[in-house]
Amino acid sequence: MAIWQKPISLELLNAGSPNTAVAHLGIELTAFGDDYIEGRVPVDHRTHQPFGLLHGGVSVVLAETLGSVGANFACPMGQYAVGLDINANHLRGVRSGWVTGRATAVHIGRTTQVWQIDMRNEAGEMSCVSRITMAVLTHKT
Repeated sequence: MAIWQKPISLELLNAGSPNTAVAHLGIELTAFGDDYIEGRVPVDHRTHQPFGLLHGGVSVVLAETLGSVGANFACPMGQYAVGLDINANHLRGVRSGWVTGRATAVHIGRTTQVWQIDMRNEAGEMSCVSRITMAVLTHKT
């Protein structure tokens, strides 16, 4: 059973990214299922740190993007989600290619959501794991 409370499509998932850090870094939202969202980030000159590895902060941007998008589509109409806390454990350096992340909900509550984001290199090896807590807010009319 799908967790999405709002209409969802790849077009809608990617619609909010023009002129943002997401677009600047080359992050793409690539897939979704009943209970997950996937996206990827290129490992290149835009995303390297000085030692030629994917910058840890870029992994966190990918994680926050996927968790935030997932949380917002899982909110009922009239509500939206914003980040409260995020953490990341960097497990393996990546020098080139793409890192793909998958965000899955750990908890979807009335006022908070918690999402886990697993990131892997092109060989399928885990490069980073992250968890984000989101606050669920109501749009003011």
